[in-house]
Formats: sequence, structure tokens, C-alpha cells
Amino acid sequence: MEKSLSLLLIYPDFLESEKYTRGKLGNYSEGLASISAVLKNAGYSVELYHQCYMPDEKEFIEKVQSFNPDLIGFTARTTAIPFITEMCSWLKQSVPEKMVIIGGYHPTLVPEEVLAIEGCDAVVVGEGEYPTLELMDCMSKGEDYTNIQSIFFKTPEGDIIKNPIRPLLENLDELPFPDFELFDFENLDRSKNFTAMVMLSRGCLFSCTYCGNSQFRNVYPNKSKYSRFRSPQKSIELLELLLKKYPFIKFLEFRDAIFNMYKDWFYEFMPMYIERINLPFNCNLRFDMLDEDMVRMLKEGGCYMIDIGLETGNEEFRTKYLRRKMKNDHIIEVSKWFRKYKITTLTYNIVGLPYETLELSLETIKLNAKMDVDKVTPNIFYPYPMTVLEQTAKDAGFMDPSVDPNDPVQLRMPQYKKSDILFISTNFNRLVKKYKAIFALPPEIAKKKEEKLDKRIISKYYPRFLLYKIAYAKRRAMVVFKRTLKKVSPKLFVFLKGKTMREMTS
Repeated sequence: MEKSLSLLLIYPDFLESEKYTRGKLGNYSEGLASISAVLKNAGYSVELYHQCYMPDEKEFIEKVQSFNPDLIGFTARTTAIPFITEMCSWLKQSVPEKMVIIGGYHPTLVPEEVLAIEGCDAVVVGEGEYPTLELMDCMSKGEDYTNIQSIFFKTPEGDIIKNPIRPLLENLDELPFPDFELFDFENLDRSKNFTAMVMLSRGCLFSCTYCGNSQFRNVYPNKSKYSRFRSPQKSIELLELLLKKYPFIKFLEFRDAIFNMYKDWFYEFMPMYIERINLPFNCNLRFDMLDEDMVRMLKEGGCYMIDIGLETGNEEFRTKYLRRKMKNDHIIEVSKWFRKYKITTLTYNIVGLPYETLELSLETIKLNAKMDVDKVTPNIFYPYPMTVLEQTAKDAGFMDPSVDPNDPVQLRMPQYKKSDILFISTNFNRLVKKYKAIFALPPEIAKKKEEKLDKRIISKYYPRFLLYKIAYAKRRAMVVFKRTLKKVSPKLFVFLKGKTMREMTS
């Protein structure tokens, strides 16, 4: 006899450094919204436990019991595994009759490692919508579910049942639109500055060595179809639905891996976007897939800022270790187009890569300065499981098993000290500004000042660790200020954001 079942999705949406900080606002998850849409369309109940901080055991168990779910599902990024491990142990002790399944990036890459967590009964490998639906169908009918494709199960004896991985869904138009209402959408972090995060695609064409996409595609039997977009028409309909539900949205943030991944899709989508949506937006792009016509079209469509991966400034290093074959001359040329069309540029940069040095990090800083970028995001390298660069770090002996998984610097490299990596990451923006000022001088003067600054920064007498501490304190203060302003006075926050945008594009 069939019965209606409920799924509780648990979303640990916080970082180690802020796990006990209350009052933060959460983020939208496209994956969870999609799973919810598929299950609700089939008649099941789906609830979200959106965790913006780490609860204690009593609070956690009381919250889970208040939902009274038939199935509990966690979404797991790599850095959330320690939190999920602890919460699974609480569930095992308090509600052992509840089935717990874990999905997301980390279980897809290392499913057996995640299944070893006490209290975890199953993991989803790959996209979770239809495996989860099939599991709920079997549970509702009282049928055996241990042969469902794309789900690995742990038996009561501790053995693992590994089922084949189903082909990924090639046509995203077959998916229902995301269940935006799963979230308290009006009170998400982006919503407070009238912005909505959306994704129109899945996957990526490239296999950068530091990114999980290089391995995610290999999970599927039809891996050549890994990179997909909804059709332009369905993409517009999705956006129209979002704006109908939440008319306060004034900006869009496209979180697709590469918004210009397919040129034909891009040139069909943009005129429709201009005609039917016409809101300012930002998006992720890639240098070697851009030409000036595309940048012009982005501007006409309302693009006010682009996020783009630079990662490292040395061409040889970038090609050898990251598999990103981009020429610095072309990168600088593309940056000129962004400035020509008054589009704010934010670059993503990685500090502390395997075999990197302080001198190589300075090359990255100086390339940002030559590009005259508006904003920079320096990320410290994290060796995500099963990626090529994780193996590179292991082979080189840079990964010390005693390092805490939540340490901001995971590698221990003799040629690049942890304290120096922290210095570069926290002073990255300040140094970019310094080199920008130098490069604006006449060439003969700039050359001498550049060499002088280089020598000072790499000198063993330069107080790099002290400067890291000062910069970190300033950054934390600014984060608290922005978070408070966004929560207390979102209209003022958006006004100041708009003022900054106007200044950058004037």
C-alpha cells in the first residue's frame, strides 16, 4: 500500500570560521531547489532545514523531529563534511530509524569515504533528482530500493552496495523549474540587495586541474554530454517565473560555470533577455572564449560586472599545472574591452598552488595590475578530493595528514611558507593597487620602482606575518559592517552598491 512520504533536506550553509555566528543570511542552492521541484511534482512533501550556523545537538535533534521526515538528506561540499559527520552521529543516537542519505560534490567524488560516516545509510553519486525520486517511490510502495542506479547503500553489516551510475539528463528542458519557494527567498543574503542567484546550465567544457569538474564528468556513462544549458526559450521562462514570484528582484547573478560556454546559445539568448527581462546582471566568463563582439553584447544586455578566472599570472605555470592555455597578452586585451564597454571586472586568483612561490604570486598580482581590474578575489588553494592537482600535491609530499581539514592553508611547502601564503592572500588587493600606481608612471621610472617593491616584499626582513594580521583584522571588520548594513538597512546597502557601480562605469 502506497503512502505519502516526506523528505527533509539539510543544507549546512556556513564556514568553519563562522560556524557559531548567528544572524547570518543564507544562500540559494539550485541543486536543492531542483530536487524539491521533481519530488513535489510527484506528490511528495519536501522541507528545508537551512543551517546558517552549526547548531548544538539538542537544537539539531529537536529541529529534525519537528519536521518528522521519512527520509533525511544532506547536501555535502568538501569543507562541510566535518559538520555533517557530527550531525549524522547525533541522528544515529537519537533517531536511528530514520534513513540518512548524503549527496553533492564530495560524495560524488569519494562515495565510499562518505558512506563510512557513522549514521550515513546511502550516498547519491552524481545528479540527485531522479535517484532520490526513485528511492521515495520504492519507500512509499514498501519495495526493495537497494538496486537504484546512482545510489550506493550501506548494509546493516557495513558492506557497500555499489549500483551503476545512470546517464546524466542531457536535455535540461525536461526538468521542472526550480522550487524557489523551498527557500525563505525574501530573506536570503542576495535578496537583501535585491539580487537573485540563478543557473541556466550544468557542467563545464574544461578540465582545470584544481576543479572538481575535471572528475565529475567521468562519473557518467555519457560524459561527453556533461556541459548543458536549458534552451534559450526555457531559460527566459525560468527567469520570468522567478521575477513574477519575487518582483522585488532588481539584479540577477548568473552562477553558471561559463556563461558564454556556447556561442550559439549566447547569441540566441541575449536578444530575448534584452526584450523580456532587461535587468542588470553579472556572470562568470572565460578569457579564451571571448571576443569584442561578445563583450559588446554583454554590455547591451545589462551586464555590469563579470567574474573571470585568472588564477595565476605566469603563462608557463598556468599551462603546466592548471591546464589553462591562455596568453597574458590576450588576457590584457580582453580586459581592455571590459574597460571600453564599462563593465566592472572581478578576477578569481589562487594563492598557494603546488610548486608556487612568493615570486610567482607577485606575478599574479602584477598581471592584475596591468589588466587594471576593478576587484580581485584571492582564494587559497584547496586540494579537492580526486582532482589532478590534489594528486600533484600528494606526489610532491606537500600534504601533511596532520593538517586540520579546516586550516585555511592545506599544503606545507618548503619553498612557500604558510605565513607568506596568508600574507599574499590578505594583502592581495592592496598590492595590486600599489603596482597599478607604479605601472601608471613613465616606463623608465616604473621599471625601477617595480624592482624596488619586488625586493622589499620578498626580503626576509619584510614583516609579512604582521601585515597579514593587520589585513585580516580589517577584512573581518568590513565583513561584519557589510553584513550588518545589509540586514539593518538593505536599501542603503543597495544605494551604496549602485553608487559604486556608477563610479566604476562612469
